[in-house]
Amino acid sequence: MVKYFTFTSLIVVFIGTIVLAVLNTHWARSMQFQKREAFALVLAENLNHQMFFQFIIPMALKFGKIQLREKEQYERMDQVVRSTFRSFNVELVNIYDMNNIVSYSFDKELIGIKDIGGSDYQQALYGKATSKLVQRGNFWEILLGFPKEIRIVTFAPLRSEQPLTSITTGPVIGVVEIIQDMSADYKTIFKFQVVVFITITSFMAILLLVLILVVKRGEGIIQQRALEHLKLKEKLQRAEHMSSIGEMVAGISHEIRNPLGIIQSSAELLKKKMQTADSSNGIPDIIVEEAGRLNTIITDFLDFARPQQPNLSTCRVDEIIDKNLAFLAPQIEERGFHVDKDYAAELPPISADADMLYQAFLNILINAMQAMPSGGSIQVKVALEKDVIQITFADEGDGIPEDVLGKVWDPFFTTKEKGTGLGLGIVKNIVQVHDGKIEIENRSLHGLKTIVTLPVQREGL
Repeated sequence: MVKYFTFTSLIVVFIGTIVLAVLNTHWARSMQFQKREAFALVLAENLNHQMFFQFIIPMALKFGKIQLREKEQYERMDQVVRSTFRSFNVELVNIYDMNNIVSYSFDKELIGIKDIGGSDYQQALYGKATSKLVQRGNFWEILLGFPKEIRIVTFAPLRSEQPLTSITTGPVIGVVEIIQDMSADYKTIFKFQVVVFITITSFMAILLLVLILVVKRGEGIIQQRALEHLKLKEKLQRAEHMSSIGEMVAGISHEIRNPLGIIQSSAELLKKKMQTADSSNGIPDIIVEEAGRLNTIITDFLDFARPQQPNLSTCRVDEIIDKNLAFLAPQIEERGFHVDKDYAAELPPISADADMLYQAFLNILINAMQAMPSGGSIQVKVALEKDVIQITFADEGDGIPEDVLGKVWDPFFTTKEKGTGLGLGIVKNIVQVHDGKIEIENRSLHGLKTIVTLPVQREGL
C-alpha cells in the first residue's frame, strides 16, 4: 500500500508539474502577444502623428490634395513611414484608404489591390484596433508551439488630428496594417519550455530513483523485522515447548531415579551374595551396568531440563581442552585418532565455569570420535578475534545431511543408533549461559565443524 500511494503521488505530482509548465508557457505567450499588440498600437499612433504633420499637411499645402500616384508624394510618404518604423522589428506595413484599397505598402506589389483587409479592416474603420496571430506549419508544430512562421497582424485606424483634442477623437481617414514576425520569440519560449520539461523530467527521474531505493530499503526493513518477529515468536514457542518438556522430563527422571537407585543397590548386594554361591553368574553385573547406563541417561535429561548456573572463575580455554584430550588419550591412541592442535599465542584468560566448559568440550570431542569409527584426524583450533575466543573442532567423518542439519538442536533428535539426542542440547545450554554462541556446519570436502565462540569479558563484569 505504501508503494502504491508513493508511486501514485509521484505520478500525480509529475503530471501536475507538466500541466503547470504548459500553463506557464501559455501565459508567457499571451504576455508576449499582448506586449507586441501594445507595441503595434504605439507604433500606429506614432505613425498617425508623423504622417499628419510630416506628410498630409505639407503635401496638402504644396499640391492642394493627397495623391500617392505622384512620385514626390509617394517618396515623401515612404520616407515618413520608414523613418517611423526604422530600428523596430516590423516586417510589413500596409496603409488602406477608405475604400479598402492598399494605398501604400512595404511590398510594392500589394499597392492598388482592393478588399484584402477583411473584417479587421472594417472594425478599424469604426475606430476599433484588432490584432490576431497568423501561424504557418504542420499540425504538430502548431500544437506543440513551434510553428515555422508566426506573425501578429494589427489593424489600427488612422485619424485626422485636430488642435487641442486627443488623437483618438479625430475622424478616421484610413487604416494601417502592421505585421510583426514573432517566430524568434516563440522559438525562445519553446526552448524555455523544452528546458523546463527536461529539468522536470530529470528531477522526477532522480526523485523516482530515490523513492525506489527508499521503498526497497523500507521493504527490506519491514521484511527483516517481520522475519525477526517470526523468529522471536518461534523462539518463544520453542522455549515454552522446551519448558514443558523440561518440567515433564525432570518430574519423570526424579520418579525413575529413586527406584533405579534401589535396583542398582539391590543388584550390587545380590552380586556379593551370589559370589559365594555361583561366581560365574553374570546377571547381577548386567543389572548393575544397565542401571548405571540408565542413570547416565537420566542425568542427561536433568542436565538438559534444568541447566545449571555457572560458577564463574578465571580459567583458560587451552588448558581445559588439554585436560579433555588427556582424559581421552587412551581412547585416542587405541582407536587410531590423531589430534592436531592450533592454539593462538597469548590467549587471555576468561571468566567461566571450567567444569561446565570441560563437559561441553568433552561431548564435542566424543561426537567427533564417534563420527569416525575407523579413526581419523581431529583438528582443534583456538583463535582470538577482537573480544572473543573462537574454538573450532573439525572431524573427517561423513558429516550431517543438509536436510537434517537444522534439527541437530532439537531435543531427542539423533543420527546415532544409540543416544538420547540431548548431548548437543546440553552443550548449547552451557555455551549460552556463558554468553557464547555455537554453530555446526559441514566442511567443504568431508566431515563436520563445530564452532564455539566465547567472550573474553562477560557482560556485567
